[in-house]
Amino acid sequence: MDTAAQGILTRDEMESRRLLAAQDLQTGLSQSQVARKFGVSRTTASRWRRALSVRGVEALRKRRASGRPSRLSAEQLRGAAGIYHAGPREAGFNSDRWTTMRFAEAIHQRFGVRYDPDHVGRIMHRLGLRTRIRRRRVEDGAYIPQTLIERAS
Repeated sequence: MDTAAQGILTRDEMESRRLLAAQDLQTGLSQSQVARKFGVSRTTASRWRRALSVRGVEALRKRRASGRPSRLSAEQLRGAAGIYHAGPREAGFNSDRWTTMRFAEAIHQRFGVRYDPDHVGRIMHRLGLRTRIRRRRVEDGAYIPQTLIERAS
């Protein structure tokens, strides 16, 4: 597995790399050899060796990325999706278009939970309510959607 040339790895690929390195460490390869083989620092190989010797192979398996728990329950998130599908007019706005600010206000009105509009955009994306449009800066400072850039190429 020549991971040094691969660049950025997914969580699954990183786990696979750690488990393969664990096999090599258990068969007697030095930390320096493992570091070179898998394209990591000797410090990382040392950390893997320590985890392996203290807690075993399970210590090298991927874990769920922790983060702050959602302030809305799963049921409330489904309710938020319902609000979105009902439309902004149904939520009391004078427009047929959702903005993250409006959706944040609707969530606050219904559930009493305040979210920053930027975070509401991530919630909308996670619920499949909208897709993110990646934008790339051009020299004059204007933004062009990534899809238009790809079509022009």
